Amino acid sequence: ALEDARAAEAAMLRLKRRGILVNVVDRPELCDFTTPSILDRDPLLIAIGTGGASAGLAKHLRLRLEQIIPQSLGALAQALFSAREALRARFPDAAERRRVIDAALQAGGPLDPLQEDSAERVQEWLDGADAACTPDRHSFTLVSDDPDDLTLRQARLLGKADVILHDRKVAQAILARVRADAVRHVLPYDGPSEGLVVELRRG
Repeated sequence: ALEDARAAEAAMLRLKRRGILVNVVDRPELCDFTTPSILDRDPLLIAIGTGGASAGLAKHLRLRLEQIIPQSLGALAQALFSAREALRARFPDAAERRRVIDAALQAGGPLDPLQEDSAERVQEWLDGADAACTPDRHSFTLVSDDPDDLTLRQARLLGKADVILHDRKVAQAILARVRADAVRHVLPYDGPSEGLVVELRRG
C-alpha cells in the first residue's frame, strides 16, 4: 500500500505491463480484483465484499456475523454431505427431497443452521423426516401489479413455492419473482399439487 496517489498509480501501471493483476488499497477504480473479508466455517465459507468501497465495512460485518453464526455450521454442512446418499434413497424424487431439506433448515427447524447442536441432530432428523413432507397451501389476493408491493411473507413464499396457481390477471412482473423451477397452472385448476402451493389472484 502506497500513501502517495501518484506513486500508487505508477506502481500499478508497472505491474500491469508485466501482466500482473493488481489490487490498490482504497482505489477500486485501479483494481483488477478485490479481496473480500472471509468468515470461515470449513467447509463453508462466507465472503463479504464491497467492491473496494470500504474494507472496514466488510470487516465489521464479518465480525458481527462471527458472533451470530456458530462454529458448528461447518460440521452441519459436513453432516448433510455425508447424509446425501441416505437422503437420495429415502426421497428419490428431487423436488420432494428439496422440500424436506428446506423445511429442516428453516429458522426453528430441526436443522436450523444457527443452532449449535444442529449437526448432531442430522441422523435423528433423517429417521423422522416424513413429517416435513406435509403439503402446505397459501392463497393471496394481490392489489398491485408492482412486485415491490409484495409483503415480505408473500415474496418469501413465491421464492419457495413448488406450485403456483394464478389467474390471468396476475402481472408477469409478479410471476417473475416465482422460483424458476416451480410448476405453474392458470386458474381454475383442479389437478394434483404437491409440496408448497401458492395461489395468486388479482383483486
